[in-house]
Amino acid sequence: MKNALMERIARAQTIALLGHVRPDGDCVGSTLGLWNYLRDNDPEKRTFLFLEAPQKKFSYLRGFDRILSSPEIPVRPDLAVALDVSDHDRLGDFAPVFDGAAVTFNIDHHMTNPRFAAETVCEPESSSACEVLYELLDPGKIGRETAECLYTGIVTDTGVFKYSQTSRRTMEIAGILMEKGIDFGGIIDGAFYRKTWPQNQIMGRALTKAERRLGGKLIVSVLTLQDLADFCAEKKDIDGIAEQMRLTDGAECSCLASETEPGVYKLSLRSVSRVNVAEIALLFGGGGHIRAAGCTVKGRPEEFLEVITRETAGQLSC
Repeated sequence: MKNALMERIARAQTIALLGHVRPDGDCVGSTLGLWNYLRDNDPEKRTFLFLEAPQKKFSYLRGFDRILSSPEIPVRPDLAVALDVSDHDRLGDFAPVFDGAAVTFNIDHHMTNPRFAAETVCEPESSSACEVLYELLDPGKIGRETAECLYTGIVTDTGVFKYSQTSRRTMEIAGILMEKGIDFGGIIDGAFYRKTWPQNQIMGRALTKAERRLGGKLIVSVLTLQDLADFCAEKKDIDGIAEQMRLTDGAECSCLASETEPGVYKLSLRSVSRVNVAEIALLFGGGGHIRAAGCTVKGRPEEFLEVITRETAGQLSC
């Protein structure tokens, strides 16, 4: 499939790159990684990058200011490449751009990917979409700016190399990218650890409201629109909260429910080792990885949290 991607790129003059709604580090890193690679090696091609406005903490990546957050393109693209997109719905408002392309290609690592593109490279054993993308590129043609993007995606999706999908190959690739001259320490701080004041405040609210269930094995919390408004926080400011809840001593699983519109909640599920949260997310039409998954649900928190509690108890045999 490496040659397939390169062949598709070679034949295209107009290329659209797309990621998923509420783009995280792997999404931003993979889309900008391919954008930079094409800029360095195929500058004659017209390449457009469509994403919802990412968090400003990723603004150190070259091309961040070239991201288009409105789904308008002057011509029908010859090729559309969706990166880190696990299903068609995750394209959000940019789905028409993808669907209007002459050829569609998907690069992903989610086990629930239904292969919605004409051609798909999905490697669930890989740590991130950036790791999958790296394997599709010519290492000798990866410049420092592309390396910064790929390293950002790998770092964020592995939790700085601690999640179970981190492999020997992940570390080898990270080492090769480091040798491109990137500021790897600065990337880790900026992309993973550094928080804005509203992010710290909304995390404090979520932790204060958190509940321990199943004898402390499951930690749940609900953030309402009013909670976000209290701290002038945005939806993207909740990143990292579910992971922090998962780190509670004795916890096996965590669930953060964040209201995105009245009565609609985004669920972020994380687990330590014994719970397959992707299976739980699938119950609500979502998906993801064994240890990190998500979905969107409508209804009352007490009702869907009860389902999650029951399913978690079943997996833990509580």
